[in-house]
Amino acid sequence: MGIGASIFLIALGAIFAFAVDANLGWLNVNVVGWVLMLAGVVGLIMTLYFWNSRRRTLVAAPAPERVVAEPVVPAQDDRVVREEYREVRRPGYPA
Repeated sequence: MGIGASIFLIALGAIFAFAVDANLGWLNVNVVGWVLMLAGVVGLIMTLYFWNSRRRTLVAAPAPERVVAEPVVPAQDDRVVREEYREVRRPGYPA
């Protein structure tokens, strides 16, 4: 049951319990109103509970990056030239 249906049942039950003054003999309209209001409140509480439990999702932290290889290019003309190569692999993923 959703929030709208729960509020509808509460409102309909309040109308039957407080506004209708009918005497059907075998059916007490006031009791029907109270039962509808109770069903609406229970439905509203259950809907809100399930919405809150559904919204609690765990988000995993990103895996730290690790450098797999860093080849170094040999020196040229008395200066060090370094070429950096990074390959990032995340744990749990195939190579």
